[in-house]
Amino acid sequence: MNESFERLIARVETLITRIESVLPQPLSAPDWQASVAFRYRKRSSGHGSLEPVMHLGTMGLDDLKEINEQKDKIRRNTEQFVSGVPANNVLLTGSRGTGKSSLIKACLNAYAARGLRLIEVDKADLTDLPDIVELVFDRAEKFIIYCDDLSFEEGESGYKALKSILDGSIAAATPNVLIYATSNRRHLLPEYMAENLTYTHTDDGEVHPGEVVEEKISLSERFGLWVSFYPFSQDEYLSIVAQWLSSFGVSPADIEAAKPASMVWALERGSRSGRVAFQFARDYAGQHTKA
Repeated sequence: MNESFERLIARVETLITRIESVLPQPLSAPDWQASVAFRYRKRSSGHGSLEPVMHLGTMGLDDLKEINEQKDKIRRNTEQFVSGVPANNVLLTGSRGTGKSSLIKACLNAYAARGLRLIEVDKADLTDLPDIVELVFDRAEKFIIYCDDLSFEEGESGYKALKSILDGSIAAATPNVLIYATSNRRHLLPEYMAENLTYTHTDDGEVHPGEVVEEKISLSERFGLWVSFYPFSQDEYLSIVAQWLSSFGVSPADIEAAKPASMVWALERGSRSGRVAFQFARDYAGQHTKA
């Protein structure tokens, strides 16, 4: 009897262990010394974890050209943040490939020694933002929650979670956490022509947006700092190409000779962005560098 009972207990314990393994678990702290950047990942089981990023890019703020105004705004806000004085959540919007994401990563490199840390969260996982904020609220470091290429479709749950963290939660704001998000559009929800019909106007001609429009712009308004990026001119594009070629060790004479090819490269891609300039520089430097 005792032997049968012990076998039953062992089977029950095994069953409980299996059930526990598939139940959502509280978010646990990573090894904070492993890196200055972390990615939040949620497995198919529903378990979320912060994974250290072991191989960080070395891009610095001085490596980013032709976005000096935007760089100054982000640097100033980040300096305030790491210094422990008030700073704003930031929304970086505008043309693709103009340096929005690179600027955030360069800021991390610039301020990591002063305690700045970065946690990258995918749009699909924004519903878990409260758990992430709760995990870091009593840490001495300053955390940027980084959301890249942010936009929402109608009814997505992450929209309300982000909105609540930015400005609408019953909990007090966490002084060591800011949201830095990039997007190709300033209003993060899709906008439709029919919504223009909801606008109203007073007798003196003043125009007021309807409730639908107000809701769609309310999320963007919760970011205290907006930083806009614009397409590069030809001269700005060539300047960025020259900077990247120089970083790859290409001589000044070859940089000058590469201008026509860099323009053809941009025309073929229909864009004079910083990303296109970087891709051209890699291709050109690879062809003209001896192994």
